[in-house]
Amino acid sequence: MTTATKKRKPADEGKAFFDRELADLPQDLCWREWMGRIEAVLFASATPVSRDDLARVVGQGVSVEMLIDDIQAELASRPYELAQVAGGWMFRTKTQFADAIKAAADLGDQSLAFTEMEMGVLCAIAYHQPIDRAGLKDIFGKDVSRDLLARLRYKDLIASGPRSPRAGAPHTFVTTETFLVSFDLGSLRDLPELQLEHDEAGVIIP
Repeated sequence: MTTATKKRKPADEGKAFFDRELADLPQDLCWREWMGRIEAVLFASATPVSRDDLARVVGQGVSVEMLIDDIQAELASRPYELAQVAGGWMFRTKTQFADAIKAAADLGDQSLAFTEMEMGVLCAIAYHQPIDRAGLKDIFGKDVSRDLLARLRYKDLIASGPRSPRAGAPHTFVTTETFLVSFDLGSLRDLPELQLEHDEAGVIIP
């Protein structure tokens, strides 16, 4: 008795066809459609979207950067803009409207309020990463509490980095994509030039 062999379905069978090229549309309508797709993807995302991801919704060889430029030009008079942060793009309200947003409904993100010490430790990690607690102690001249580091981790501003070469191979700390987004940085290369100061004990601090 011969056993019937089931034919394997193509991987894309059953999936709706997504037309990236829009060959049936005039060029100007193609461009408007691609701009709309880019805006829709960015609007739907709460995190920065990379160029490679945006390129998946437009035609082959279409310049994502030029589409972004045209969208930004149309948003010039709007209270929000497309910002390039953390290696991608995302919608952000313009800074001049921050007070209006807070006044309307207390929408300010209090989770990103920092004590002076928290900000100092976050800066130290940003500029010296990967760095462990012993390295932070060298900078501040005292132990940095685990609770403070846990608060920064809870805000998703720092994460565990590679093991330190010190004895015991302690964990190091590095900044996250949330850190870049929160401070409007495209990458760590956009950090302001480090200006070192000395406290009364002669300890170098950022």
